[in-house]
Amino acid sequence: MARIKDIASIEGIRDNQLVGYGIVVGLHGNGDSQQTSFPIQTLAATLLRMGVSVPASSIKVQNLAAVFISATLPPFSRPGTKVDVTAASAGDAQSLEGGLLLMTPLYGPDGKIYAQAEGPLVVGGYTVSANGNTRQVNHPTTARVPGGGIVERGLSLDISARQNFSVLLNEADFRSAGAMADAINRVLERPAAHALDSRRIDLEIAPGEDVPTLLARVEAIEVPFYPRAKVVVNERTGTVVIGGTVVLQPVSILHGGLAINVVSEFEVSQPNPFGGGTTQVVQQSRVEARDKPVNRIELRQGATVDDLVRSLQAIGATARDVISILQAMKAAGALEAEIEVL
Repeated sequence: MARIKDIASIEGIRDNQLVGYGIVVGLHGNGDSQQTSFPIQTLAATLLRMGVSVPASSIKVQNLAAVFISATLPPFSRPGTKVDVTAASAGDAQSLEGGLLLMTPLYGPDGKIYAQAEGPLVVGGYTVSANGNTRQVNHPTTARVPGGGIVERGLSLDISARQNFSVLLNEADFRSAGAMADAINRVLERPAAHALDSRRIDLEIAPGEDVPTLLARVEAIEVPFYPRAKVVVNERTGTVVIGGTVVLQPVSILHGGLAINVVSEFEVSQPNPFGGGTTQVVQQSRVEARDKPVNRIELRQGATVDDLVRSLQAIGATARDVISILQAMKAAGALEAEIEVL
């Protein structure tokens, strides 16, 4: 069981992404270098707007960094609403620690300004360099300004006069859509919802009904949810996530490995005394091959994902081995799930 607000959304009620370009000042010598030209141009243009004309060749930018700003504009935002913004270095600055973001306009996809961002940066890391040694924690070139964005242009979305809404499932499934429509009709005690396809449920509004109250009731309804059986694999990081609805068929797995090592050794060859030769470095290569013994796993009827994981841990399988075994089980028809590779 899951609430409708956790597995679906109302069509048209959504966030909007904003982006901007600005400068961060007040850095302690960790800003962009002179080889990065666009921070110099940005600072010269900013000073010119303030009535200060400075040649770009005379500007030093060690305490300044050019950054891109991103923010999310929530639905029903009005002028004056504060939003969090994220700043990321666009040049070669070493750190944004202690910086102050100057007023930066934030643009929407239509090119219009929807918010302004400004404020001190909060960095979740640091970098320290001394005598050629560097100590870095997390990513000091990305920072946040909590509440640093102020909405200047709101998004007008009037829902009080609408006669119908569409509820969109996050994951398309005909059974889940039908169960959701039945649950809505049962709670509202009228045929208000109708499943149009595997993702969309049409919701009719009765004349004179309060729309926000109705949507709040609908989002709080708990409905049966039937997620797809899926195995998510990230081969770059070696992460494997197996869903609880994955079904395993009886199968016997034999898994081994062949390890091949190429070892190179360098030896110095000295000439004979008075031989007139020169000293040479000779490379000696040796190839070692070792075939690991085969490990056996047997999954009987009714085996669960927990049984598979415990068996793989028992034979000492690595994340790479698990990925190969799952793909082989899928090809053999013993894994009834969809494998998604990230």
